[in-house]
Amino acid sequence: MTHTEILQNLKKKIYHPIYVLMGEEPYFIDLISDYIANNVLEEGERSFNQTILYGKDTTKDTLLTIARRFPMMSAYQVVILKEAQYFKDLEDELLTYAESPLNTTILVICYKYKTLDKRKKFVKLAQEKGIVFDSPKIYESQLIAWINKYCTENGYKISPQASAMLAEYLGTEISKVANELDKLMILLPSGSTISPTDIEKNIGISKDYNIYELQNALGERNILKANRIINHFGANPKQNPIQKTLSSLYFYFAKILKFHFLQDKSKANITKALGVSPYFVDDFLKSAKNYSPKKLVEIISLLREIDMKSKGIGNVSANEIDLQREMIYKILH
Repeated sequence: MTHTEILQNLKKKIYHPIYVLMGEEPYFIDLISDYIANNVLEEGERSFNQTILYGKDTTKDTLLTIARRFPMMSAYQVVILKEAQYFKDLEDELLTYAESPLNTTILVICYKYKTLDKRKKFVKLAQEKGIVFDSPKIYESQLIAWINKYCTENGYKISPQASAMLAEYLGTEISKVANELDKLMILLPSGSTISPTDIEKNIGISKDYNIYELQNALGERNILKANRIINHFGANPKQNPIQKTLSSLYFYFAKILKFHFLQDKSKANITKALGVSPYFVDDFLKSAKNYSPKKLVEIISLLREIDMKSKGIGNVSANEIDLQREMIYKILH
């Protein structure tokens, strides 16, 4: 089941005796466990029937004793084991309970940043008796699609430029992205389209001076615009650290290089192969005309060289803004 399906069932009061929430992305684990903690029981029932434990501090006996007790004046009790990745030998210690879980207990196991061994009997039993959810990491190539989907699920739309700005600026830390989108949704009318202006006004990302606009300027070989943006970055290094700029440009030019070697250059295949939104395919087509494979290899080598210099290797006196200006000049000439 996806996290959306699990939440939909919870909202319908369809509960299971065991929830094993595991995986690399903690956001979805927190989303489900927080919903259970805040919604399954009424506020007056929680003091007697809701227990939150932590893997480092909890023993098998303590956990099983609590999980096997009956609720007081409530249909259910909720037991949440947070940081379960620190609970020693979890699969073996909880095997007996998984064989015969109490139907009046909702046991939630939050196992973050890695996964349990799915070959072990405990995971198979948990899947049989309840829910096993593997929380997937959202990669850079999936981020814009995730932002669009998140907005749609919450009754909003977002422009392609705005989703690209958020993806580039906030990165793949999903909790941070969701938090910023939630702030926007509070401020904007339901059903509206989130624009770059909304993001600039409410989040503080400049709609004119950001890494997405820098990529566009370089792709178009717009020398004036590229230099304006890089000068803005140099004047605001805390908001635009050089390492973040280098990383974004590396992936951008690497995608253009990959495009050159695609045999199938249909829009659908470009979208899939490069992991970009269909909206931006035309931008890649234009950029590819401006940069040959040989030039792209030189640019990627240059980015590595600037990265080393920014860390003090082979660099005597150039500061970050000097390095960035050198980078822009050599990319465009």
